[in-house]
Amino acid sequence: MPAIRLVAAGAAGALAAALLTATATPVSARPSLAAAPDIPVANVKAHLSQLQSIATANGGNRAHGRTGYRASVDYVKAKLDAAGYTTTLQQFTSGGATGWNLIADWPGGDTNHVIMAGSHLDSVTAGPGINDNGSGSAAVLETALAVARENLQPTKHLRFGWWGAEELGLIGSKAYVNSLSTADRGRIDGYLNFDMIASPNPGYFVYDDDTALEKVFKDWFAAKGIATEIETEGDGRSDHAPFKNAGVPVGGLFSGADYIKTASQAQKWGGTSGQAFDRCYHSSCDTSSNINDTALDNNTDAIANAIWTLSTATAPPPGTVFENTADVTVPDAGAAVESPVTVSGISGNAPAALAVGVDIRHTWRGDLVVDLVAPDGTAYRLKNSSSNDSADNVIATYTVNASAEIANGTWKLRVRDVAAQDTGYINSWKLTF
Repeated sequence: MPAIRLVAAGAAGALAAALLTATATPVSARPSLAAAPDIPVANVKAHLSQLQSIATANGGNRAHGRTGYRASVDYVKAKLDAAGYTTTLQQFTSGGATGWNLIADWPGGDTNHVIMAGSHLDSVTAGPGINDNGSGSAAVLETALAVARENLQPTKHLRFGWWGAEELGLIGSKAYVNSLSTADRGRIDGYLNFDMIASPNPGYFVYDDDTALEKVFKDWFAAKGIATEIETEGDGRSDHAPFKNAGVPVGGLFSGADYIKTASQAQKWGGTSGQAFDRCYHSSCDTSSNINDTALDNNTDAIANAIWTLSTATAPPPGTVFENTADVTVPDAGAAVESPVTVSGISGNAPAALAVGVDIRHTWRGDLVVDLVAPDGTAYRLKNSSSNDSADNVIATYTVNASAEIANGTWKLRVRDVAAQDTGYINSWKLTF
């Protein structure tokens, strides 16, 4: 993993720098002083029981366009309204049927820095969908209710979402993200997604899309002595994908679907090797008996910890520097190489005068083409090659009008050596917001 530093500039710079290590996590991911409460798994299971009853009373499912889905939305909304949330129903249409997203905002916190958690509330038509995805929906709901019970006063604004028509292609979450302005998307410091967190033959998988968000979850599980793996089975197949595609940092948890648990995974987590993590995936047997209580309990507590940690952190101050100090060799007359920096906790879009500090050690700088690559893939040329540019090294600060780009996300310095006989490497580079 690259050594990434984050340094605060200005009068408070020395104090902020003292709080950071050489491989510091961005400020937005530091542990908070307020510890998250233990979430009673019985409370989460009580919500699952209600979702099962709703499905049973409505044709055996809670699918988009069916009465069971709207009854599920009404149940969750009533709980949140009673707890003091401001709730909003967002209507959309898919397949000729009306669908709803439910959004809940907790009063207070800086609305320029939003921490959001969500899950899809719909099932497939084949069954009640209690693991997929009553488990994620119930855990997010009970975490939101715990915020109210504890009267949490976050420094960042807390928002929760329950998505419709995920099973039809992430329709609800796409509708929500598309309804946001570019500025509103930039105000979301992180979106956390929870889809299937109580599989009966469970694994413990963590999304690796954003380094800082991933670390919050991995640190929690490591402290509990629970091994984790990177989530790859459902990558891009759940509701974090529209947020990620819009440049919002994303993270989340997953306990496995229809892939087969290996022998090494069974040795690490228990359960049965050679069987699916969830043999009832998208089936009628995905009922309230298709739940692993231990996985549900562990994952819900991990969710609560992430909400408390991220929402009570302090956003980086103006003039914050995101820096990568890891050396990257630039091959002689070879392919371009890239060095990444992940920016998080910055509100809105990047500045019109984004400072890009570059330190490349090379024996003939005229061979080098240097670009800054934004999180959405847009490339900004910093330096062209030139046969007349015969000095050593590229040590300079460039100014880029990046105001069209959302600030948060992974930026890259791309360097290519276009001619033979001279060599070098990226020594370090940084972005100043």
